[in-house]
Amino acid sequence: MTTVVTDTVTAPQAAAPTELPEVRCPSAVAPADARELSKQFFDRLRDLEEGTHAYQYARNTLIEMNMSMVRYVARRYRNRGDDMEDIVQVGTIGLIKAIDRFDLTREVEFSTFAVPYILGEIKRFFRDTGWAVHVPRRLQELRSELAKAKEQLHIELDRDPTVRELAAHLNLSEDEVIEGIVAANGYTAGSLDTPTDPDPSDQGRALADVLGEDDPGMETVEDLHTLAPLLRKLGERERQLIELRYGQEMTQSQIGAELGVSQMHVSRLLSRTLAKLRAGMLTER
Repeated sequence: MTTVVTDTVTAPQAAAPTELPEVRCPSAVAPADARELSKQFFDRLRDLEEGTHAYQYARNTLIEMNMSMVRYVARRYRNRGDDMEDIVQVGTIGLIKAIDRFDLTREVEFSTFAVPYILGEIKRFFRDTGWAVHVPRRLQELRSELAKAKEQLHIELDRDPTVRELAAHLNLSEDEVIEGIVAANGYTAGSLDTPTDPDPSDQGRALADVLGEDDPGMETVEDLHTLAPLLRKLGERERQLIELRYGQEMTQSQIGAELGVSQMHVSRLLSRTLAKLRAGMLTER
C-alpha cells in the first residue's frame, strides 16, 4: 500500500500545521509507516495548544493512522456474537485515551503502550454489557475462574469435573461454586423465537408457543379454599343470606321478600357479613 505523504504543508488552505507532514489519507497509511509518522506527530503534539486547529489535526491524524491497531485487537473477539463495528468503536475509545496519555520521553513504542488501553476498553465492554441479566461483579469474575478451572480439570481428569473438585481446585466452598454456576446461566439468554425442534428444517412451534402462563383461575381456586372454612363459621342466617345473594343470584328486594325483612335490612346484613369474610380472608393470607 502506498502512503500519500508530502514533505510539509505549504498551502494556506491545507488542514495541517506547517511543521507536520500532510497525510492526505491517514487510514490508508501502512502500519510500518504509521509507526514512524506517529513519532513525528507525537513530538509535535506535545508542543501544540489543546483546542487549536493544529492540535486537532495532529490528534485526529494519529487516531486514523493507528486504527489498524484497534481492528487487530477487535478481531480477537469476532466470535463473541457482538457486532464487529461496535467492538471497533469501543476499542477506538481506548486508542484515544492512549494517544492523550502517551509520552515519547518514555522511550516505549506507541503500540506497546496503546494495546492495553484498547484491550481494556473492549474487555470492559463485554464485562458490563455482555450479560443478559445483571449479576454482581464478584459472580462475573467467578464465572471466568470456573470456566478456566473446568477446562484445566477436564484435561487432567479426562471428564467434566464435579462441584467438589472445582471447589477444591479454586479453594472455594461448594455453595460458592454452585452460586457461580447458577449465575453463569445469566450470561446469555435464549430467544423466545427459538424453534423447539433442533432440526432447522422444521417450521414447527417456537419456544414462546409452548411456555406456560399464569392461569387466572388458580387465584380463584386459592380464594375458594381460603373462604370455605370462613363460611362454615358463619351463623345459619348469614349463610342463608350469602346463598340467596350469590348462589341463587337474587336481588336484595327478592331476598327481603323471602326473609320477610326490608331491603335496607338485607343490605346492612350483607355488608356486615361480607366485611367479616374479608377480614377473615386477609388474616388467612
